[in-house]
Amino acid sequence: MAVTRFAPSPTGYLHIGGARTALFDLIWAKNTGGKYILRMEDTDQSRNSPTAAKQVMDDLSWLGIKWDEGPEIGGPAGPYFQSQRLDIYNKYIQRLLDAGKAYYCFDTAEELERMRKEASDRKQNFLYRRPAKFPTLADVEAAKAQGRDVVVRFCMPDDEIIVNDIVRGEVRFNGKDLSDFIIQKSDGFPTYHLACVVDDELMGITHVIRGQEHLMNTPGHIVMQQAFGFKTPVYAHLSVIVSEGGGKMSKRERAKVLKAAIKKAQGLDKEKLAAIGGITIAEIDEFLSGDAMPDTPAIDAMAGYLKIELPEINIVDFFKSGFLPETLVNFIALLGYSPPIDKEIMTLQEIIDTFDPTRFNKTNCLFDRKKLVAFNMEHIKMLPEEKLLSRYKDFLKEVNSPAAKADDLLLKKVLKACAGARTLAEIDHKSRFLFTADDKVEYDQKDVEKVLLKNDGEGLAMLALLKEKLAALDKISEESIENLLRGIAEQKQIGLGKVAQPLRVAICGTTISLPIFESIEMLGINATITRMERTINEYSKK
Repeated sequence: MAVTRFAPSPTGYLHIGGARTALFDLIWAKNTGGKYILRMEDTDQSRNSPTAAKQVMDDLSWLGIKWDEGPEIGGPAGPYFQSQRLDIYNKYIQRLLDAGKAYYCFDTAEELERMRKEASDRKQNFLYRRPAKFPTLADVEAAKAQGRDVVVRFCMPDDEIIVNDIVRGEVRFNGKDLSDFIIQKSDGFPTYHLACVVDDELMGITHVIRGQEHLMNTPGHIVMQQAFGFKTPVYAHLSVIVSEGGGKMSKRERAKVLKAAIKKAQGLDKEKLAAIGGITIAEIDEFLSGDAMPDTPAIDAMAGYLKIELPEINIVDFFKSGFLPETLVNFIALLGYSPPIDKEIMTLQEIIDTFDPTRFNKTNCLFDRKKLVAFNMEHIKMLPEEKLLSRYKDFLKEVNSPAAKADDLLLKKVLKACAGARTLAEIDHKSRFLFTADDKVEYDQKDVEKVLLKNDGEGLAMLALLKEKLAALDKISEESIENLLRGIAEQKQIGLGKVAQPLRVAICGTTISLPIFESIEMLGINATITRMERTINEYSKK
């Protein structure tokens, strides 16, 4: 029975890599009848945000990843925010100090930089040089009186350290090549290394699943576990997710695109941009000079103002792009993992039931967006009508679509008319005309030229004929509209597109919409004719 934990740092949105870790934590626990714990590693006081913690939990809930213990639920091993566990960590830090397995140090930033430079000049990796004699409490007080920052470092042994990893097999590290690392910062908070080792033991964690980038941390964690007399959990370090450009899929991609757009913008009002992002001009300047900016709503707000699309990296990005949670779960479960069954489109329960931890892959895995879209098409087809309607309504609300106010009957008609759609965003885009005022329809000028004005305005002439015919219909239904349009096409011996496309541009402003028969039936004959008249009046002058 596996007890797993997902332990994010709440410094921004939940990104795709974190979601994959959280998912496999859930899968492994549920496959073995175990327990899944959510823990917030919020000891970085300069970067953590209660808003980000809430967003992470909302994203997990949207994906259907439910924890057995953790924030908002509680449990016997709480509290589940590390910032609320300082008394626990301090006791364990003191144990290491008393045993001579940790020590105080108070090097300045300048002294550390000099050490790094000396190592670089020797063409060696920088390793912190442990003093022959550890500082005493009197030395610590004297250092504090001088204004020095005091931290605590853990003593790494010179012995070989072996990491037995589910994905990578046996990985060996030479202790002589590893630095004594900090376990308590100058602000009194523990580092990730100390806190996660202590919490994993106290919370009974048996399996630790995390990204490959954490593999270098594991030797230190194992040695610390041994120093405390703790059990060592089973480790599985998942492969790196790479984007189609070949680089690691990272939150920095979004900030990079935004930075390029800001630098490129002509006559940019920085004050207004800062106000929209809820930050200061100084913070924008720091960002442009090379400093990183946390992946927060500020980035989305500024991107929206600049009218640029940021790459989808975070779970909320995929939500806003119209992907289903069922799709994301299915897709990310196959990143670096090969299921033992001969199928790719699966439900979460199928993935749990068939899970085999020996089938993780070592090699980097590609985040193939075309494949993600194909998966989404299949999951849209698979969802029961009421469930799909619920997902669509959640999406419309999230993106503030005018369709969010529509009744369920109309939305069901829209969804039915969009069978085979790739995303919920595509459905919303194709049906926006239904929720736009007749005089607010915006025309795509390329479509106007191609469909209405080409060949001496034959499209406009078709509109004039259609207006009379539609107005004379006794009964308005998909069938009567289809019969009318097909009848005109047959009478004039032209393709149906020559009849339907001018009508589509008139009522939607573009050639991209729902099927034309359903479109007119849902829009209503009066609105249809009003829009046709407006189009004829607008473009007959040209």
